[in-house]
Amino acid sequence: MKRRSPLFALLVASTLLAPLGGAAASNVGKRYPSEKTTYVDPVTGLPITVLTTSPANDAKIYQTHTQWTSDGSHVIFRSNRAEGEGSRQSQAFAVNVVIGDIIQLTDDPGTNTGSLNVGHKSMRLFFFRGEGESAPKLIELDLKRLLDDAYAGTVGDPASYERVVSILPEGLRESGGFALDADESKAYVGVAWGERDSSTFQRAAASARAPQTSAGPEGSSVDREAQRKRFEEAGRGPGGIRSIDLATGEVKTVIDVDFRMGHVQTNYWVPGEIMYCHETTGDAPQRMWFVSADGTGNRPLYEETPDEWVTHEVFVDADHIVFNVVGHLAYLRKKPAGVFLLDVRTDEVRVLGQGPGRGFWHCNGTSDRRWAVADDFDGNLTLINRESGEMTVLTTGHKMRPDHAHPTFHPDGRQILIQSGRLNDGKSLDLMVINIPPHLLERR
Repeated sequence: MKRRSPLFALLVASTLLAPLGGAAASNVGKRYPSEKTTYVDPVTGLPITVLTTSPANDAKIYQTHTQWTSDGSHVIFRSNRAEGEGSRQSQAFAVNVVIGDIIQLTDDPGTNTGSLNVGHKSMRLFFFRGEGESAPKLIELDLKRLLDDAYAGTVGDPASYERVVSILPEGLRESGGFALDADESKAYVGVAWGERDSSTFQRAAASARAPQTSAGPEGSSVDREAQRKRFEEAGRGPGGIRSIDLATGEVKTVIDVDFRMGHVQTNYWVPGEIMYCHETTGDAPQRMWFVSADGTGNRPLYEETPDEWVTHEVFVDADHIVFNVVGHLAYLRKKPAGVFLLDVRTDEVRVLGQGPGRGFWHCNGTSDRRWAVADDFDGNLTLINRESGEMTVLTTGHKMRPDHAHPTFHPDGRQILIQSGRLNDGKSLDLMVINIPPHLLERR
């Protein structure tokens, strides 16, 4: 028998003793140096705070959801920086808004960073994890303990910061996002089941941008009908919403629908109120829907007409949502377009304003009912006074690629977080914060 060298034996022993998936093999809690900087917008003259500047793609959580931790100390985001430039693997990170340091929060190939939900009342982060055909697990991450340990240099086993809340029932997959209830007792999850046809959905998603970039501002009836057909295919269901009790993990059905579920979000001021949409990647026959957590009261919000393209709805206070009726094509400008405000109690609608050219795209608002904000197709960000309609351009030239700006207000209503491709000509995203100018805050 061939004799092995002592070096070989040492290597084997080291391999057997090495922790599998333990703290030593993980980047959870890794601290990255600050990238925080500022620049002055060349058009508006306002200072812009840049939180991330690496070549990685640093994307914010979607505009309908919480961005800041409940103590206001960090912004949670997703990035491929852990694997280097060009990687497609995304993980969750936190950037300290004061000192700029960045902390890695997850390091698992099955982490779905498109599902990140930050507690608005507690220092917790929720997300789904699941690889391949495994059932998606809802994970709760203890943000406070992990961040404290990261700054102290005492990070332990990554698993010690996590708790598996629940596993989706067999056959269900997360589809359409999920949101935390106002009291953080439950999560409401968009789901799908049956055969997955991602190719149709991806083709429709790509075509959704075509009229905004290549088909020209006028479009044609042929383009219009072709788009509607693609959107119809991409919007096919079935879909539904499930509630998950965050304490017990119990899963219950809220509602099932015959179309693709999308953009599940909650009223952060009133427990048990859910808004969702018919996801088509573009124009839907009826975009916005509202339902109570017990499945009652399901109804359309703002019953739209065939010549309206409704999109990017978001709760902004206890009684209102804002959404955009896009006017980027000639046939869409035959009716009012722009940022709309809808009272979900009375169905009263007001048009808050419309931008120049092809108009606004994504929108948001403050819970004190003072402000709305919208980005446009040219990557400019405009503040709108909800009472007077006065519009003020805050910052310009944010490229809207490789993704859109997706503005979200800080809970105090004084700051706006966006993602921007401005610094590297649209090759990747960076996180930026814009303060509302003091002279506007002082006005009443």
